[in-house]
Amino acid sequence: MTTSQPRTRAQRTEDSRARILDAAVECLIAGGYSGATTLTIQAAAQVSRGRLLHHFPSRDRLLVAAAQHLAVKRVQDTEDRVLHLIGDDVAGWERVDRVVELLWETFHEPHFWAAVELWTAARANPEIAEALLPEERRLGTVIRASVGRMFGEPLASHPRFRQLRDVLLTSMRGTALTYTFDPRDPAGDPMVAQWKDLARALLAPVRE
Repeated sequence: MTTSQPRTRAQRTEDSRARILDAAVECLIAGGYSGATTLTIQAAAQVSRGRLLHHFPSRDRLLVAAAQHLAVKRVQDTEDRVLHLIGDDVAGWERVDRVVELLWETFHEPHFWAAVELWTAARANPEIAEALLPEERRLGTVIRASVGRMFGEPLASHPRFRQLRDVLLTSMRGTALTYTFDPRDPAGDPMVAQWKDLARALLAPVRE
């Protein structure tokens, strides 16, 4: 009979930190920025106030860390899901269409709306803005690299791929924001067809 080894102090510390981050994300999504108070997060994480403050002395920096914690995981999950659904056999315009559709879906997932809450709060809160800027830059690098892998070669090496990638990400972000006051079925959004047409125009074969 084998007995499990007791967890180290470092493991317990990491576990409690992850629990706090997960709870903060849940509170941010459920109640928005104003509803994600330290007391609410503490209760959801089932940790002491001292433990929470030990990891995150500032509520705003906790919320930024929580949103980025979720976003990085979702980016990897999305990439894995896209590559699994598409596989290596799907190429050309069929692959472009599927990536556009699946990429658009990510702008309706919890991590996007958690980020929106923080972007809005940052306009009037210098501490959030200061904490967000380097994290958003780091996340942006991760997302751009992930989109390139979703499209795959040779599309990602097309001279106008970076232009397409950046337009898709910014346009999808802006379009998704309208869903805050006009909820509807994202799959039926007329912009999806326009993004596909744009992809065809920008990724057309280069002529010598």
